[in-house]
Amino acid sequence: MRPIQMVDTKTQYLKIKPEVDKAVIDVLESSAFINGKPVHDFAANLGTYNGAKHTIPCANGTDALQIAMMALGLQPGDEVITPSFTYIATTEVIALLRLTPVFVEVDAKTFCIDPVALEKAITPRTKAIVPVHLYGQAAPMEAIMAIAARHNLAVIEDNAQAIGCDYTFTDGTKKKTGSIAHIGTTSFYPSKNLGGFGDGGAIFTNDDALAAAMKMIANHGQSRQYYHDVVGCNSRLDTIQAAILDIKLAHLDEYIHARRTAADFYDNAFAGNTIITTPYRADYSRHVFHQYTILLEKGEQSAGFRNGLKEHLAAKKIPAMIYYPVPGHRQQMFASFNTAAQEMPVTDWLTQRVISLPIHTELDEEQLNYITMAVLEYVGG
Repeated sequence: MRPIQMVDTKTQYLKIKPEVDKAVIDVLESSAFINGKPVHDFAANLGTYNGAKHTIPCANGTDALQIAMMALGLQPGDEVITPSFTYIATTEVIALLRLTPVFVEVDAKTFCIDPVALEKAITPRTKAIVPVHLYGQAAPMEAIMAIAARHNLAVIEDNAQAIGCDYTFTDGTKKKTGSIAHIGTTSFYPSKNLGGFGDGGAIFTNDDALAAAMKMIANHGQSRQYYHDVVGCNSRLDTIQAAILDIKLAHLDEYIHARRTAADFYDNAFAGNTIITTPYRADYSRHVFHQYTILLEKGEQSAGFRNGLKEHLAAKKIPAMIYYPVPGHRQQMFASFNTAAQEMPVTDWLTQRVISLPIHTELDEEQLNYITMAVLEYVGG
C-alpha cells in the first residue's frame, strides 16, 4: 500500500507531468515571469468556469480578502461579520485593516455561518459580511444575500475551500460559489482542490466598478503605469503558477469527483455508527470535500477522545488534522476586541469534536479500507 497522506500532490502531479513540465518550460523560455500570457489565459478560463464577469488573479487567498475589503472602501472601526469557526486568514485581514471583526455562530450541521446569528449581530456600524464555504460546503448564500439586501451590506464570499461547488437557489437556478456575492475570493494554496505549486489566489466579481478598483489596488493602486490613483499593494499571480493552474483547472471537475467518491466510501463505512457523525450535505450545496470532517460524540470527554483518535491513527501512519482547535473569537490576536467573552456554544462544541481524515484525488480503495478500519477499531460503536 502506498503511504497515506492528507493531500497527495506529488502523485497528482505525476499524472499530468508532461503537460505541467512543458508549461513551466514555456514560461522559462519566454522569460515573462510576471503578468505573462498564461496569467491572462488562466483568468479568462477560470472566469468562464466560475461564471464571474471579472476574475482578478493575485498572490494568495489572504491578499484576495484584503483587496476585496479595500475596494469596498471600508473605514477603520467599521464592523465586518464573519464566523468564528474558520481559518484565521478570514478574520486576520479584518483586523489588519483596522476594521472590527464581529464573530458569529455557525450551524451545527453545515459548520457554515448561521443566518439567524448573522442578522442578530448587525448594528449601525456593520458594513460587510464574509461568509466562509467551509470544508467544501456552501454557506446558505440565498439567505445571506437577502439579509445583506435588507441592511444594505456588502458580501464577500471566502471560497478558498469550495471552488467548483454548485449552489442551488430555491427557484432551481444554480451558481458556482464565489460568483454569488458582490465579491468572491479564493486561494490556490497547494492543498486546495485547485492548488498550485506555490501560493496564489483570485478575486471574482460581476461589478465593473469593483473590478476596476480591485485591479488597481492589486497593482500598486495604478490605473496606468506610474499613475497611482489609490493606495494599493503588490499582489500578483506568478506566470509559472498561472500556467500550472490553467492545466489543473481542466481537471478540476475530475478532481472533485474523486473527492466525492472518497467521501461516499467514508460515509458508507461509518453508516450506522453511534459515535461518528459524517459530514452533512445541505440540499442547496454540492459539497466538494476540501476536507472530510467527522464529529465524534463520546460523553463529556469529546476533546480527549478525539485527540486519542488522532494519536491512534498516527501510530498506524495515518495522518489526521483538527480544523480548527481554537476558534477566532478565542485567539489571542483579537484580545483587544474582548471577543473571548462571547458565548458561542456551537463553535466551542465543534472545536472539541471535529477531526478531518485524509481526502484527496489519489486515495485508492486499499487506503480507504485501511483508514476506515483503523477509525472503527478506535471508536467502536
